[in-house]
Amino acid sequence: MTDAPLSLTGKLLIAMPGMGDPRFAHSVIFIISHSDEGTMGLIVNKPAEGVSLTDVLDQLSRDGTPLSRNLGVHVGGPVETGRGFVLHSDEYRSALHTLSVEGGFAMTATLDVLEDIAQGEGPEKALLMLGYAGWGPGQVEAEIAENGWLTGEASLETVFDLPDAEKWEAALRSLGIDPLLLSATAGRA
Repeated sequence: MTDAPLSLTGKLLIAMPGMGDPRFAHSVIFIISHSDEGTMGLIVNKPAEGVSLTDVLDQLSRDGTPLSRNLGVHVGGPVETGRGFVLHSDEYRSALHTLSVEGGFAMTATLDVLEDIAQGEGPEKALLMLGYAGWGPGQVEAEIAENGWLTGEASLETVFDLPDAEKWEAALRSLGIDPLLLSATAGRA
């Protein structure tokens, strides 16, 4: 009997306290895609400093009426940081392309989602990401095996509703782990 392959699509990667890469320290990453070809995820708890979506939405307003929406702009990861991705609830579908992800999530990377948000026709819950986190084949599995990450179930509440500063701790608590008791150094039994 062989073990079924690890499927991370629609799950959370939660950085361990000893994460050596400062770009991922205390990160909570929603996994968009995980296959033999690699893994793509979006960091959901790292706000992009000094970036305002209000200016973008106001430019997209078709009738000149200033619009705003409480939509967080986040650093989605260190890859392609000039590219935007909108992680959102799955009731919305772009006219161009939306990728459905397990658990009630979807992702759209086309400009029309921002236009729809500006017009009040976009998804109910959404986060705008600049860039993404990417791993080559087998890389994320190796980092998990080396105690760099914990994996957990994603919930709409954790990803969209909690303040960014509370998401890491909430993700750990959803696994039954008290963050105060988690060591920054890991070992193997």
